[in-house]
Amino acid sequence: MERKTNVARIFDSMGIDYQIHTYPNGSPMSGTEVAKFLGRREVFKTLVTVGKSKKNYVFVIPSDKELDLKKAAAAVGEKSIEMLRQRDLLPLTGYVHGGCSPVGMKKNFQTTLDKSALALPSIIFSAGKIGVQIETSPHNLSKIVRFKTADLTT
Repeated sequence: MERKTNVARIFDSMGIDYQIHTYPNGSPMSGTEVAKFLGRREVFKTLVTVGKSKKNYVFVIPSDKELDLKKAAAAVGEKSIEMLRQRDLLPLTGYVHGGCSPVGMKKNFQTTLDKSALALPSIIFSAGKIGVQIETSPHNLSKIVRFKTADLTT
């Protein structure tokens, strides 16, 4: 059996229900490819941004959608935001591109979940390692990550 990710250990330590899903991690897959492989639509991706104020923000959106930077900036009260450069992701969050989870980052960043997640019984997102996804309810996620919700996609 594969070693648990830090994200799974955090869920375990808090007694929160989850399910692990895996996919081949030989080459990075997009969120939509992961959803297709798993045969599930409720796969979400975790995006890290930087605001005009130089503060970082985390957005969790459906994998088949694009982050609307204007809506995202408005959701966090910034004039504008842009995507974090890929090379800055690991030092800032502790996660690599394709394995970034909203759970267990090096620091707690303001996190916003796309409001569409609230209509779903569960969502699937990265468990902190390429090839491993975790599924839980938005309610359970809220016990670990403080987030607000907003309409974030185009």
